[in-house]
Amino acid sequence: MTKLIVQALRMTLIFTVLTGLAYPLLVTGIAQTFFRKQADGSLQIRDGRIVGSTLLAQKFESPRYFWPRPSASDFGAVPSGASNLGPTSQTLQSNVLVRTESFRGAHALNKDASIPADMVFQSGSGLDPHISPESASLQIHRVASARHMSDSALGALVAQFTEPSQFGFLGETRVNVFLLNMALDRL
Repeated sequence: MTKLIVQALRMTLIFTVLTGLAYPLLVTGIAQTFFRKQADGSLQIRDGRIVGSTLLAQKFESPRYFWPRPSASDFGAVPSGASNLGPTSQTLQSNVLVRTESFRGAHALNKDASIPADMVFQSGSGLDPHISPESASLQIHRVASARHMSDSALGALVAQFTEPSQFGFLGETRVNVFLLNMALDRL
């Protein structure tokens, strides 16, 4: 019996060292060597201070900025997550209708104009920094007017920040709202 307990303790110690120490150190070393920016959180620094991460959405409500997708967690990273409202939920339907009308009103669109789903439905995490190129295009005139720019100049900036699907087949073409808004501030 004692022999089995010693073997179990030895195996626990070996696997604790391997999986709790050696493996995490190896993965961290590889990440820091080959993917330093991503491993450090893809942080963006302006004037010597961290202003955000390219991986996380931020709340932009001013007409001078492009708006991200709605967030169930109000863009808080700690309580991130979805609303868990199902397709038959009256609350979900009501929220989508309110967001649709609000978006149409802010962009002077007619009442039967189609609004991209990513502007009225929340992302699963509530922190997705990307919107579709269609959503960005609908916002160009509002942002250009607020910043006293031409629509075509702002359209060129949106095109510059439009990313293709990863590896050419994973995901959709998208625009990182955080990076786009940071570029607007640099203009």
